Amino acid sequence: MIGRKKETEELCEIYESGQAEFVAVYGRMRVGKTYLVDNVFKNKFTFRHAGLSPVEMESCEFKSPLKNQLTAFYKTLKKSGLKSAECPSSWMDAFFLLECLLEEKDDGTRQLVFLDELPWMDTPKSGFMTAFEYFWNNWGCHRDNFMLIVCGSANSWILNKLVNNHGGLYGRLTHEIRLSPFTLGECEEFFRQKRVSLSRYDITQSYMIFGGIPYYLGMFRKGLSLAQNVDSLLFSHAAVLRDEFKRLFSSIFDNPERAEAVVRMLNTRSSGFTANEISQKTGIGNGGALSALLSSLVASDFVIKYVPFGFSKREIHYKLVDPFCLFYLRFVENMDSLNEDFWQQNLVSQAVVVWRGLSFENVCFLHINQIKKALGISGVITTQSAWSKREGDEQGTQIDLLIERRDDVVNMCEIKFYSDDFTVDKSYYRTVIRRQGLLEKYLKRKNVIHNTLITTYGLTYNEYSGVFTNVITLDDLFD
Repeated sequence: MIGRKKETEELCEIYESGQAEFVAVYGRMRVGKTYLVDNVFKNKFTFRHAGLSPVEMESCEFKSPLKNQLTAFYKTLKKSGLKSAECPSSWMDAFFLLECLLEEKDDGTRQLVFLDELPWMDTPKSGFMTAFEYFWNNWGCHRDNFMLIVCGSANSWILNKLVNNHGGLYGRLTHEIRLSPFTLGECEEFFRQKRVSLSRYDITQSYMIFGGIPYYLGMFRKGLSLAQNVDSLLFSHAAVLRDEFKRLFSSIFDNPERAEAVVRMLNTRSSGFTANEISQKTGIGNGGALSALLSSLVASDFVIKYVPFGFSKREIHYKLVDPFCLFYLRFVENMDSLNEDFWQQNLVSQAVVVWRGLSFENVCFLHINQIKKALGISGVITTQSAWSKREGDEQGTQIDLLIERRDDVVNMCEIKFYSDDFTVDKSYYRTVIRRQGLLEKYLKRKNVIHNTLITTYGLTYNEYSGVFTNVITLDDLFD
């Protein structure tokens, strides 16, 4: 298994705790939650069941979602060793049968139950949550050898019904594990294991399109170039990911239209919007519903929240950072006609060149930990944001990334995605100095600015290159 070392160690420690455990694993759809649990525990499951997806239920024998879910649960119980019993007519009966099965199998060793896609089991007016709460509060939590793992891509459900539950499950969750996409370094390791040969330059571009989502990366075919794989997955006649954007929201949000509307709106400005601006532009009331939706988008790694430099702490901005969504909305959705070789034919087009520059900035935002490590400040508390400023009639400025540090240093980062070493000429040197001078007006006297270049391969040293105190390359981002 690639990466996931921290999560694996945590799950193993919980398994060996010797007490009742209730664990929720959540994260973006396709990020590998089920794969993680399956690979950590392999043949240790006492009972393992996955809820039926809404799409699967369209082809089921019953029109009732509740009856379909209960029938599927009953069949899993039978396969797991449940003896004579009729199919339950309610979730109370279903969980009672599960208790009976577990008690019959109990030999004193750890009993592990894994309920995958739990939110799908909670169909409207099914009484699922009442029965589930009763199962844990009156049976599961009292058995020291019992461990329950629940999983789901519908993060709004996981957060509202489990993590932030104010009812019968308040404070009952013993552990929560949020699974994030792969880093660049983990993507490289993944491709190496799959024997897909790509340079770090191309792996970075693949990250700009597919992010660190193992499910997407696993579709790459060895022997094809990056551009050929992109065309195959997104632009060909049989492209398997062409409808993925719609599936992302319909599968994991209670109100997919609202989630999609927020994502589309966030896509219109790279610096993001406040909750109030999002409310005004989408028509969603700025209250609990919007707050829950934004929290779910953040938990799913579609969005990050941050306070831009110079703003008050109350002015939290939400910024779309999911590479797949950004790429889809920019290139795939608005294709006038199907061009199966679109990406191969447009590699050097101006639109793609501009996109690479903007997308690399996003990649850097998603690899702040690697940037801090390269700067030698992993242990320093920091905040990071982009910054743009216009002073009256003067020429405005934009800084790609600002890292404000508790040690009174501010890294003013210029981000350049180049196919070779970056060269600073006289004009660009003056631009950097001007930006530095403007930024100094807004800093405290004790602050020191370190001009930092983040680029692909490095910096050509000349009479102007000394404007940068630090240089960070792809090798650092892959660390």
